[in-house]
Amino acid sequence: MEDVHTLIIGAGVVGLACAAVVARRGEPVAVVERNRRPGQETTARNSGVIHAGLYYPTGSRKAVLCVAGRELLYARCARHALPHRRCGKILVATDDAELAKLETILRQAVANGAGEVRLIDAAEVARRVPAVRAIGGLWSPATGIVDVHAVVDSYRREAEDHGAMLALDHGVTGIARGPDGWRVTARTQAGQVAEIRAAWLVNAAGLDASQIAALAGVDVDALGLRQKPCKGDYFALPARYTGVAEHLVYPVPVHAGLGIHITFDLTGRVMAGPDTEYVAAPRYDVDPAKAAVFGAALRRYLPDIRDDELTPGYAGVRPKLQGPGEPFRDFVIEEASRYGAPQLVNLIGIESPGVTASEAIADEVDRLIAA
Repeated sequence: MEDVHTLIIGAGVVGLACAAVVARRGEPVAVVERNRRPGQETTARNSGVIHAGLYYPTGSRKAVLCVAGRELLYARCARHALPHRRCGKILVATDDAELAKLETILRQAVANGAGEVRLIDAAEVARRVPAVRAIGGLWSPATGIVDVHAVVDSYRREAEDHGAMLALDHGVTGIARGPDGWRVTARTQAGQVAEIRAAWLVNAAGLDASQIAALAGVDVDALGLRQKPCKGDYFALPARYTGVAEHLVYPVPVHAGLGIHITFDLTGRVMAGPDTEYVAAPRYDVDPAKAAVFGAALRRYLPDIRDDELTPGYAGVRPKLQGPGEPFRDFVIEEASRYGAPQLVNLIGIESPGVTASEAIADEVDRLIAA
């Protein structure tokens, strides 16, 4: 592969968004991806929700980029006819303590610019989602769902239309900084080795972002940039719940995630999840015994569901920066000169709302490169 101006490691939704945006400036751009298809890891294993920006601390990157990215994503969906639906969601409260938390979330959402958001009473919850039992809720009409693979394809087409090159089946094995920029070694599964030189390096490696930063000479442990993989399982609801809700239904958020919620895709498949389980390394099995835990969580607001009706679905792994019980950690999007790695842009801890924020994240990366 010839030398490029910008090399992006990782062809998930964020990496390809970066490729699409950076390539607009006309400089040579390449993307290396260890899998044989793009978007096969974290991107492929999420619920496909377009988040409104309700929860994140005001002024945080997650809040700002979620809101900006939401509008960019809806515009992209309209412009390219990508399958999506602005279905809205309801956060439900099942007791007075949760109702008070909804009031706090409402204030946060308004401060964040999460669109039209309002509290609704039990009667309106029942009218909107008759199967759900709650004493109140928070209505967020700006929330939606999207075909994530269509978004990935859209970014890939745009990047390639602007001349970007995509090298699949190329896992990065070495990164070195020289006088002429970055030198990256990648290997295919068949053992073929490629070397790419780039002025700029963008680390959009998802679950492996900490390892890639370390390969580039960044002391991720000393800087608190070591990601902690957090697994989330989904269970499928039975066919009788197909069409159970016109809107996504979420409980009041828990510490490490948004709680076991009801979501559906554009085919109408209804899922419950994800839970949160910190793991030593990514894995994607779903333990059928967890059905009892999921059933208990769901019955707080979906009283008729039975444990034996839940079947294992799929699992995803979040690249979290905060460990169990630790406080909020924001997206890390920064150029690494102060760590001795000039013209390296690290994207670390890019979990939810990463899909929603993808183009806004890419715009920020582009600004760093252009500065």
